[in-house]
Amino acid sequence: MPRQPVRCLPDPDVVAGFERIREQLQIPAEFPPHVLHEAEQAVAAGPKVPAGAAAEILDARDIAFVTIDPPGSTDLDQAFAARRSRAGYIVSYAIADVAAFIVPGGSIDGEARARGLTLYSPDRRTSLHPEVISEDAGSLLAGCERQALLWTIELDAAGALREARVERALVRNRCQLSYREAQKLAASAGSDEPVGLLREIGELRLALEAERGAVSLALASQAVVRGNDGSYDIEYDETLPVEQWNAQISLLTGIAASRIMIDGGVGILRTLPEPDPRTIGRLRRTAAALGIAWPAEVSYADLVRDLRADTPQRAAMLSQSARGLRGAGYVSFHDHDVPQQPEHSAIASTYAHVTAPLRRLCDRFANEVLLALSAGRTPPAWAVEALDELPSLMGRARTRDRNLERAIVDYVEAVALERSVGRTFSAVVTDVDHERDRGRIQLFDPAVVAHLPATGLTLGESLQVRLTHADPAAGLVHFETT
Repeated sequence: MPRQPVRCLPDPDVVAGFERIREQLQIPAEFPPHVLHEAEQAVAAGPKVPAGAAAEILDARDIAFVTIDPPGSTDLDQAFAARRSRAGYIVSYAIADVAAFIVPGGSIDGEARARGLTLYSPDRRTSLHPEVISEDAGSLLAGCERQALLWTIELDAAGALREARVERALVRNRCQLSYREAQKLAASAGSDEPVGLLREIGELRLALEAERGAVSLALASQAVVRGNDGSYDIEYDETLPVEQWNAQISLLTGIAASRIMIDGGVGILRTLPEPDPRTIGRLRRTAAALGIAWPAEVSYADLVRDLRADTPQRAAMLSQSARGLRGAGYVSFHDHDVPQQPEHSAIASTYAHVTAPLRRLCDRFANEVLLALSAGRTPPAWAVEALDELPSLMGRARTRDRNLERAIVDYVEAVALERSVGRTFSAVVTDVDHERDRGRIQLFDPAVVAHLPATGLTLGESLQVRLTHADPAAGLVHFETT
């Protein structure tokens, strides 16, 4: 499911709650000394070409790369550049070369396999790799030369993928932009400037995404804000267009990567089944209860693509629409034994995770397979041997990530509602499970999810509920119908 990020001001009381959550979920607070020592030695020695990989490194320092990330980011996985061609466009996309600092089977590798993902809390991140790599030597920081994985992706005039290849290269990031900075530049950027081309290519890719029937959710970030009276409230910050354009380049690269792996007969794909009719039916009833028009001829993908969290009802619908994107997983394959259902339904294409190796374990191995296939070589054994284990490793990491995210959201909602005990809210019933006597409701404002006994509830009905209890320490809120 897509993430609904949570932000917060550095309020000591709120941050203390995040610390308790991480302790309860056994999220590591730091790296073991032997892992840090190995990382420091690797950085001191400089980036290497991993065992079994081609030794050639292209000099691509003349390409004017930029990075676009949340403000203050230091773990920069991707850098973008583009230019026009006779056929359409050529996208250059540099990806952090994490494997250049990690010995297969070493301490960093073992710790990364145990962690699986970088985990994000509103007040800190729990990195997949030691920060000396993920936020320094391996990161595509502005003004720094870095060994990277350079994707060259050729598009036609409509933005459709024609050809793609990846190779190791030396690159330099010319400028680091926040999303808001990039959005501001996009308003006046020339058609051949980096952000101007990102806007142009991003819009073309969004149009192609809609033609494919892909699902795109513009989930707003959720912030807990403390008022002058000491109470807390939940605010929402809508996704900027530049974030969607930027995401399209990553999606484009993942689609290209999946095709190379399928053609080469070895790799790991990110997959997602189609949402089942029961889920779609439930979402249609929820839309009706929220007063959101959903004509019978409009698909789930077409409805949610244009939804924005600009009203409490639409924010609630967006949150519930994420239920149609459950069931994503990883599937590895060898010897041209491609999975029978290799597609990712939300992307409406085959797809692979390859653009975030600083923050996601599987990308490092997938990229080594791709580098070899692009060069017509046999992928290194250490990368291929890891493919079968990666789906389970990533599955465990995703579960840990979801548990952390859910606990933080529950906590933030309880903090924001603590002073509203006794208040009545408008809500909609979004799920009814009579076997477990458990109903799910979502408030209109704020878009908080809670539970009630299922008895007497009807899926999609609107109702008034009173907040009877809010316990931030336990991350619990309780309501009763009025």
